[in-house]
Amino acid sequence: MSSITLLYWVLIAVMVVGVVGAVVPGIPGPSLILGAILVWTAVQGFAVNWLPLIAIFVILILSAGIEFLATYWGAKRAGASRWGQIGAIVGLVLGFFGLLPAWLIGGPLVGILVGPLLGAIIGEFLYRRELPFDERTKQSVKAGLGVVVGSLIGNLIEGLLAFVAVVVFVVSTWPPPG
Repeated sequence: MSSITLLYWVLIAVMVVGVVGAVVPGIPGPSLILGAILVWTAVQGFAVNWLPLIAIFVILILSAGIEFLATYWGAKRAGASRWGQIGAIVGLVLGFFGLLPAWLIGGPLVGILVGPLLGAIIGEFLYRRELPFDERTKQSVKAGLGVVVGSLIGNLIEGLLAFVAVVVFVVSTWPPPG
Protein backbone atom coordinates (compact mmCIF):
# COMPACT_ATOMS: atom_id res chain seq x y z
CA MET A 1 0.00 0.00 0.00
CA SER A 2 1.46 3.34 -1.01
CA SER A 3 1.74 6.25 1.39
CA ILE A 4 -0.89 8.22 -0.54
CA THR A 5 -3.34 5.31 -0.25
CA LEU A 6 -2.63 5.06 3.47
CA LEU A 7 -3.22 8.79 3.84
CA TYR A 8 -6.53 8.44 1.97
CA TRP A 9 -7.76 5.80 4.42
CA VAL A 10 -6.52 7.75 7.45
CA LEU A 11 -8.45 10.78 6.20
CA ILE A 12 -11.57 8.64 5.72
CA ALA A 13 -11.16 7.46 9.35
CA VAL A 14 -10.87 11.09 10.48
CA MET A 15 -14.06 11.88 8.57
CA VAL A 16 -15.88 9.00 10.27
CA VAL A 17 -14.84 10.46 13.63
CA GLY A 18 -16.19 13.76 12.29
CA VAL A 19 -19.57 12.15 11.56
CA VAL A 20 -19.66 10.83 15.14
CA GLY A 21 -18.61 14.27 16.36
CA ALA A 22 -21.48 15.89 14.51
CA VAL A 23 -23.87 13.91 16.70
CA VAL A 24 -21.95 13.68 19.99
CA PRO A 25 -21.32 17.01 21.73
CA GLY A 26 -17.73 17.72 22.63
CA ILE A 27 -16.13 16.10 19.58
CA PRO A 28 -15.44 18.39 16.64
CA GLY A 29 -17.53 17.11 13.77
CA PRO A 30 -17.85 19.02 10.52
CA SER A 31 -14.54 20.79 11.13
CA LEU A 32 -12.74 17.42 11.15
CA ILE A 33 -14.41 16.45 7.90
CA LEU A 34 -13.60 19.75 6.24
CA GLY A 35 -10.01 19.62 7.54
CA ALA A 36 -9.51 16.11 6.14
CA ILE A 37 -10.91 17.16 2.78
CA LEU A 38 -8.64 20.20 2.67
CA VAL A 39 -5.62 18.00 3.47
CA TRP A 40 -6.60 15.67 0.63
CA THR A 41 -7.06 18.60 -1.73
CA ALA A 42 -3.62 19.99 -0.83
CA VAL A 43 -1.96 16.57 -1.24
CA GLN A 44 -3.54 16.27 -4.67
CA GLY A 45 -1.97 19.61 -5.59
CA PHE A 46 -5.37 21.29 -5.72
CA ALA A 47 -6.03 19.34 -8.93
CA VAL A 48 -9.36 17.96 -7.76
CA ASN A 49 -12.94 18.04 -8.93
CA TRP A 50 -14.08 21.25 -7.25
CA LEU A 51 -17.83 20.62 -7.61
CA PRO A 52 -17.96 17.91 -4.88
CA LEU A 53 -15.70 20.01 -2.67
CA ILE A 54 -18.03 23.00 -2.99
CA ALA A 55 -21.04 20.73 -2.35
CA ILE A 56 -19.40 19.36 0.81
CA PHE A 57 -18.63 22.88 2.02
CA VAL A 58 -22.26 23.94 1.48
CA ILE A 59 -23.51 20.81 3.27
CA LEU A 60 -21.29 21.50 6.28
CA ILE A 61 -22.35 25.16 6.46
CA LEU A 62 -26.00 24.09 6.28
CA SER A 63 -25.46 21.55 9.06
CA ALA A 64 -24.18 24.21 11.44
CA GLY A 65 -27.12 26.48 10.63
CA ILE A 66 -29.65 23.67 11.00
CA GLU A 67 -28.26 22.69 14.40
CA PHE A 68 -28.65 26.27 15.61
CA LEU A 69 -32.15 26.59 14.17
CA ALA A 70 -33.28 23.26 15.64
CA THR A 71 -32.14 24.31 19.11
CA TYR A 72 -33.89 27.66 18.70
CA TRP A 73 -37.04 25.94 17.41
CA GLY A 74 -37.05 23.50 20.36
CA ALA A 75 -36.73 26.36 22.81
CA LYS A 76 -39.45 28.42 21.14
CA ARG A 77 -41.79 25.44 20.80
CA ALA A 78 -41.45 24.79 24.53
CA GLY A 79 -42.16 28.45 25.29
CA ALA A 80 -38.65 29.33 26.44
CA SER A 81 -37.88 32.99 26.86
CA ARG A 82 -34.62 34.65 25.88
CA TRP A 83 -33.53 34.11 29.49
CA GLY A 84 -33.97 30.36 29.06
CA GLN A 85 -31.99 30.41 25.83
CA ILE A 86 -29.19 32.48 27.37
CA GLY A 87 -29.20 30.17 30.38
CA ALA A 88 -28.75 27.19 28.05
CA ILE A 89 -25.73 28.85 26.42
CA VAL A 90 -24.20 29.72 29.80
CA GLY A 91 -24.86 26.16 30.98
CA LEU A 92 -23.19 24.77 27.88
CA VAL A 93 -20.07 26.85 28.46
CA LEU A 94 -19.93 26.02 32.16
CA GLY A 95 -20.49 22.34 31.43
CA PHE A 96 -17.83 22.27 28.73
CA PHE A 97 -15.19 23.77 30.99
CA GLY A 98 -16.15 21.49 33.85
CA LEU A 99 -17.56 24.16 36.13
CA LEU A 100 -20.63 22.08 36.94
CA PRO A 101 -20.69 19.17 39.40
CA ALA A 102 -21.49 16.81 36.46
CA TRP A 103 -17.89 17.24 35.33
CA LEU A 104 -16.64 15.53 38.47
CA ILE A 105 -18.70 12.43 37.67
CA GLY A 106 -18.58 12.12 33.91
CA GLY A 107 -16.28 14.78 32.56
CA PRO A 108 -16.99 17.54 30.05
CA LEU A 109 -19.21 15.33 27.90
CA VAL A 110 -21.73 14.98 30.73
CA GLY A 111 -21.34 18.70 31.47
CA ILE A 112 -22.14 19.53 27.85
CA LEU A 113 -25.30 17.45 28.05
CA VAL A 114 -26.45 18.56 31.52
CA GLY A 115 -25.29 22.19 31.37
CA PRO A 116 -27.75 23.49 28.76
CA LEU A 117 -30.64 21.72 30.49
CA LEU A 118 -29.81 23.20 33.89
CA GLY A 119 -28.98 26.60 32.40
CA ALA A 120 -32.28 26.81 30.52
CA ILE A 121 -34.23 25.73 33.59
CA ILE A 122 -32.48 28.27 35.84
CA GLY A 123 -32.73 31.09 33.27
CA GLU A 124 -36.41 30.43 32.68
CA PHE A 125 -37.09 30.13 36.41
CA LEU A 126 -35.49 33.54 37.01
CA TYR A 127 -37.47 35.11 34.15
CA ARG A 128 -40.90 33.75 35.14
CA ARG A 129 -41.07 35.44 38.56
CA GLU A 130 -44.68 36.50 38.00
CA LEU A 131 -45.89 32.87 37.98
CA PRO A 132 -46.74 30.86 41.10
CA PHE A 133 -43.89 28.56 42.17
CA ASP A 134 -45.43 25.32 40.83
CA GLU A 135 -46.31 26.81 37.47
CA ARG A 136 -42.96 28.56 37.29
CA THR A 137 -41.14 25.27 37.93
CA LYS A 138 -43.19 23.39 35.32
CA GLN A 139 -42.60 26.08 32.68
CA SER A 140 -38.87 26.15 33.49
CA VAL A 141 -38.48 22.37 33.14
CA LYS A 142 -40.55 22.39 29.94
CA ALA A 143 -38.31 25.10 28.48
CA GLY A 144 -35.17 23.21 29.51
CA LEU A 145 -36.41 20.01 27.90
CA GLY A 146 -37.37 21.93 24.76
CA VAL A 147 -33.84 23.27 24.43
CA VAL A 148 -32.36 19.80 24.88
CA VAL A 149 -34.79 18.09 22.47
CA GLY A 150 -34.20 20.77 19.83
CA SER A 151 -30.46 20.42 20.27
CA LEU A 152 -30.63 16.62 19.95
CA ILE A 153 -32.73 16.87 16.78
CA GLY A 154 -30.24 19.40 15.41
CA ASN A 155 -27.33 17.08 16.24
CA LEU A 156 -29.00 14.16 14.47
CA ILE A 157 -29.63 16.26 11.36
CA GLU A 158 -26.06 17.56 11.51
CA GLY A 159 -24.81 13.97 11.76
CA LEU A 160 -26.87 12.96 8.72
CA LEU A 161 -25.52 15.89 6.70
CA ALA A 162 -21.96 15.10 7.82
CA PHE A 163 -22.47 11.51 6.63
CA VAL A 164 -23.71 12.81 3.27
CA ALA A 165 -20.60 15.01 3.00
CA VAL A 166 -18.33 11.97 3.58
CA VAL A 167 -20.27 9.92 1.01
CA VAL A 168 -19.93 12.74 -1.55
CA PHE A 169 -16.18 12.82 -0.89
CA VAL A 170 -15.76 9.05 -1.23
CA VAL A 171 -17.88 8.86 -4.38
CA SER A 172 -15.99 11.76 -5.97
CA THR A 173 -12.53 10.33 -5.13
CA TRP A 174 -13.16 6.59 -5.65
CA PRO A 175 -11.21 4.46 -6.32
CA PRO A 176 -8.48 5.43 -3.87
CA PRO A 177 -5.09 6.04 -5.41
CA GLY A 178 -2.98 2.93 -5.53
